[in-house]
Amino acid sequence: MSALWHLNVVASYARNSKSRERREFVLPCISRFLDEVYENVDKMAQFGFENDVHSILKLDMPITNAPMARWQRKASSSNTSALSGLSPGKSANVSLSSSKTPSKTPGKNKKQTPSKMGGDRFIPIRNSKQMDVATFLLTKENEPADTNPSVTSETQKAWSVSLNGYNVEDAKILHLGGKPLNAPEGYQNNLKVLYTQTATPASIKKSRYISSTPDRILDAPDLRNDFYLNLLDWSSRNFLAVALHNSVYLWDATQGDIILLMKMEREEDYICSLAWTKEGSYLAVGTSDCKVQLWDVENQKRLRSMASHTARVGSLSWNDHILSSGSRSGHIHHHDVRVADHHISTLTSHTQEVCGLKWSPDGRYLASGGNDNLVCIWPRAQEGSAGNDSQLIRCWSEHQGAVKALAWCPWQPNILASGGGTSDRHIRIWNVNSGSCISSLDTQSQISSLVFAPNYKELVSAHGYAHNNVVVWKYPSLSKVAELNGHDDRVLSLTLSPDCSTVATVAADETIRLWKSFEMDPIKKKAKERMVKSTSSVIHQSIR
Repeated sequence: MSALWHLNVVASYARNSKSRERREFVLPCISRFLDEVYENVDKMAQFGFENDVHSILKLDMPITNAPMARWQRKASSSNTSALSGLSPGKSANVSLSSSKTPSKTPGKNKKQTPSKMGGDRFIPIRNSKQMDVATFLLTKENEPADTNPSVTSETQKAWSVSLNGYNVEDAKILHLGGKPLNAPEGYQNNLKVLYTQTATPASIKKSRYISSTPDRILDAPDLRNDFYLNLLDWSSRNFLAVALHNSVYLWDATQGDIILLMKMEREEDYICSLAWTKEGSYLAVGTSDCKVQLWDVENQKRLRSMASHTARVGSLSWNDHILSSGSRSGHIHHHDVRVADHHISTLTSHTQEVCGLKWSPDGRYLASGGNDNLVCIWPRAQEGSAGNDSQLIRCWSEHQGAVKALAWCPWQPNILASGGGTSDRHIRIWNVNSGSCISSLDTQSQISSLVFAPNYKELVSAHGYAHNNVVVWKYPSLSKVAELNGHDDRVLSLTLSPDCSTVATVAADETIRLWKSFEMDPIKKKAKERMVKSTSSVIHQSIR
């Protein structure tokens, strides 16, 4: 309003006055007018700019000058192409599937996304946060441990949780140490497991407990410390026979009684070998005066003394009524104990002392081992025929030491185990039928005796220098099951109890130790007893 007023004043003065005073008055008015005009122009420009900004920021209103949206352009183009494709002679009912963008991939009608959970592969997400944590954990392992006592593990955990949202110590991303984290509760893996290396609960067999201490220890004073002698044997009637210098003692394992069976007349003579008959009624005794004595244990009476060897008799073995004896001369004699002329044949293949002698369970083969490092296999003795080297079936010379330890497998009659002395120390498993060595094991110790334990299908070995212990091996893998340590000197011989649950060992420390290492499971034991009773009843019925 002031600008218009000034403009009217200037106009009136211009019309009514032409003097100097009028000019002096008009000029300030014009100047003030121009200032107000400029100020109003600035205010109007600023107001217009603010209106433009407010209109742009109001996003809820339609943008009139913006380009058309993509979906609008697509819809308009499809409609246009559909309408333009109509011809005068065709129906207007045309499907919109003739548009440029097809709804399905040509030639494929099936869905490409799996319909079920658990696809054929898993694509992990490796974000930068996980990789940073992994780098931190890997570099932290190479750094020295922080010895600052002021910062506790709880404080570090609180810091980690507050900064990262979790404890960094619990993260195992690319961490090479520590145990793996357990799967979250309720987690289920839909993938099929083809195979697994870890043992499932059904395949884990409960291993039995084998005591490292003997069940009983018996004194054996004046025991002869001679590797080549066989001074211990256990009968089927549960009598344990042991030779102490020139005497034979019997220990009743059922009652615990000790019986002096015999004593040699001359003090310088000594017992060299012992062997029970299969029934356990008679005991054969080999002596240093080249004789073989036969004793009736029940009546404690000597039945006969058989002389045929020219050197001490260090090994004995029974096959029904045939008693085989091995001598230091290298000869093996077969004795028929039923007749007066007992010596029926001689086997001559060993050049040194025969220290090992064992008939197979089925009575078909006789195995002999000697100080000449040989293992020989002989056929069943033929009555009335003189034996010679032509009867020899097999002869193995792989051992590098004396072969005293021999054992036939009870459940595989054609399998023989042999053990070598200090220069050899190997257990070798032989197949008599094929003549091949099935397996060989270096025990790192002298082998003095072997026996198979049928309750668990294991092989037990007695050792001298340098371990002086007893070892239980799994057959046929020959993997070590247990070591029985307790003897202070070399173990000279071992034998198995009638029920095959206990092994007795005699050593140069003048002790006999009983190891109850092969007790059967009570359920299996009862089943075996039932089978034995049924078999015996059938035999009695056939006899009647």
